[in-house]
Amino acid sequence: MPEWPEMENYRRLLSPRISGQKITRVDVNRPKTVNEPEATFRGELLGRRILFVERRGKQLLFHLDDGYRLVLHLMLGGWLAYGAEGPKEDSHFQVILGFENGQNLYFGGLRLGYLHRLSAKTVNEQLKDLGPDPFDARMNPELFRKRLSARRGKLKPAMTDQRLVSGIGNCYADEICFDAFIHPETPIPSLDQEKSDRLYHSMRKILEEAVAAGGYMDRPLSANDALTGGFDNRCRVYDREGEPCVRCGTPLEKGETAGRKMFFCPHCQRMG
Repeated sequence: MPEWPEMENYRRLLSPRISGQKITRVDVNRPKTVNEPEATFRGELLGRRILFVERRGKQLLFHLDDGYRLVLHLMLGGWLAYGAEGPKEDSHFQVILGFENGQNLYFGGLRLGYLHRLSAKTVNEQLKDLGPDPFDARMNPELFRKRLSARRGKLKPAMTDQRLVSGIGNCYADEICFDAFIHPETPIPSLDQEKSDRLYHSMRKILEEAVAAGGYMDRPLSANDALTGGFDNRCRVYDREGEPCVRCGTPLEKGETAGRKMFFCPHCQRMG
C-alpha cells in the first residue's frame, strides 16, 4: 500500500502539472470507485479547476475551485499515471480526468481504494482522527515521545496506527525500526527517552530518503518519470527475508505482529 513517501512523491510530481488546470474530461469506468452517481460526479467536475494538490497521511486531496475536494485513497494496489495516453487501454482505469492542456490523469488499481468528491467540512470530519504529519512543525521529539508513551502494546502496530503519526505503513515502520536499532515487537512501555528519540530521528531520516528516491512503487507516473520507485532497491529490511543485513551480515528474518508481517535483523534489533 502506498505510504507517506509514495503519496508525497505523487503530490510533488503532480502539483506543477495539474495545478490551475481545467477539467475537460471525466470518465468513470467503475462507479463504485466514486461516492455519487456517475452522471453527478461527471457533471460537477467538468469545467472545474484544480487549485492545488495536498497530501494528508496516505491520501491526496485535489482542491477544486468550487470549494470541494477530490479525496484519493489508493489503498492496496492503487496507482496513478499521467500523460496524453495511458500505459494501457482506458478501460483498465477506474477513473480518468482530462485537462485543457491535453494531458490526462489515470487512476488505476482502485479495487479497494476510492476517489470521492467531498466538501471541505466533510473532509475535515472524516480525517479528524488522523495523527500529525511526520514533518509537521509541531512534531518535535518531545511531542513524538509523549504521543508514543501514551500507547500500550508493541511498537510496529503503534507506528502503523494512523492516529499516532499519519502516513507510515508496513514498509516504512520496518525501515524506521531497523535504522533505530529497535525490534518491531518491542513493548512500548520499555522504550526510554533515548530510544524514542532514535525512532523520531530515524522516522524523519528514512521518510526523507525514501521520497527523495521516489518511494518504493515501481510504476512511473509518466513516460519521462525516472524517479518513481527508486527506493525499492534501497530498502534495508522490508521484503528482504534471508538476505544478509547491510550492517552485520546476519540473515534477515520475517515474522508477524498483530496480523502484520515484519522484517528485521535478529542481531542488530535484539529484544530487550
